[in-house]
Amino acid sequence: MIDNATRQFIDGHRQCDIHQLALQARSHGDVDMVVAVEQIAGWQKARTKIPSWAAHKDIVYPAHLSLEQCSSEQTAGYKQRLCRRLLHDLAEGRHESMADLTGGFGVDFAWLCSLFDKGIYVERQERLCACARHNFEVLGLTQAEVVEDDGQTVLDSLPHQQLIFVDPARRDSHGGRTFAIDDCTPDVLQLLSTLLQKADIVMLKLSPMLDWHHTAASLNHVCADSVREIHVVAMGNECKELLVVLTARASDLPITIHCVNDDHTVVFTDTPAPPLPLVDNNIPLKKKHLFEPNAAVMKAGCFSALAHHFGVTALDPNSHLFVSDTPIKDFPGRQFIIQAVSTMNKRMVRQHLAGIQKANITVRNFPISVADLRKRLRLTDGGDTYIFATTIGKEHLLVITEKALG
Repeated sequence: MIDNATRQFIDGHRQCDIHQLALQARSHGDVDMVVAVEQIAGWQKARTKIPSWAAHKDIVYPAHLSLEQCSSEQTAGYKQRLCRRLLHDLAEGRHESMADLTGGFGVDFAWLCSLFDKGIYVERQERLCACARHNFEVLGLTQAEVVEDDGQTVLDSLPHQQLIFVDPARRDSHGGRTFAIDDCTPDVLQLLSTLLQKADIVMLKLSPMLDWHHTAASLNHVCADSVREIHVVAMGNECKELLVVLTARASDLPITIHCVNDDHTVVFTDTPAPPLPLVDNNIPLKKKHLFEPNAAVMKAGCFSALAHHFGVTALDPNSHLFVSDTPIKDFPGRQFIIQAVSTMNKRMVRQHLAGIQKANITVRNFPISVADLRKRLRLTDGGDTYIFATTIGKEHLLVITEKALG
């Protein structure tokens, strides 16, 4: 795909500044600098996002947008582990064939395809299909078949699969971001009945901005009780994607919600939870342990189930901060020890922040932004003090903490 002179230039300039290289285009007449700069930029992105691919010097990278939108190696690996478990749960335990109807750069496909005897990669863009054919050969995915066509068209003639994976495009025809499931392309709500007829398992990768309750309800409205699992996937405490697992197989079990942050997963069920336990305002909070759920749990919003599962109580129904008398080893989030609780009274603030010049500030259900609060408190960012500005009842409070060890 890339001529020898351009390939040699790429190999020798991977660490260089791409903007500087672009300015030197005329001094390398035998090199296709447009291709070279694109490939170097792609490799520089891939070495952190998809390091095992970046380790292959012959991998070819697509335009910036496709690389920006593709899954990371971490999230693709999570899908692979999820798929392995789902296949194990199938009564037949078959690993014959899977299809990805929205191939893109092919990261998710490569990780999933490795579990099957055959993988069908479907993509409309000719350039991406050419990249995929080349890269799958480099990666040794001999079972991969690349189909340049529209996924919806291919679906109609697709033989039965153990898995169909769909990652709908989240941009409209004008390039703007879309977040509603029925605004993405393809519209999986219209395709859902066919998808479930064609596959034992359907896996959807959706925007982390979607509300999973509404998403599950929309899908189940089209095909009753088809949603089996919801996976809120975060990496480095940043939500990356929402995975939905569907099947046509009847089940009386409730939907399970899997909150994933890096290597830590906590699972809840979509069943009515007991009332959210709240702190007694008459009990001092000093020296109690404070817990801040990670991004996946915050997105899932299963706060009552979380509180009962881990034996913690909420500071307020809207604070999403929890306390306990003791540390909790497996709590999905950060843990702190409360040193003091202050009202916004100036005298009390001076008293409790005496000697503190730096602090990490978080606001939860609080009427002032972090920047404005930092300015009012005259604190710079950083240090070992963590301040949670929140509202308990009707009172605005500063919960001053230090990070718990371990």
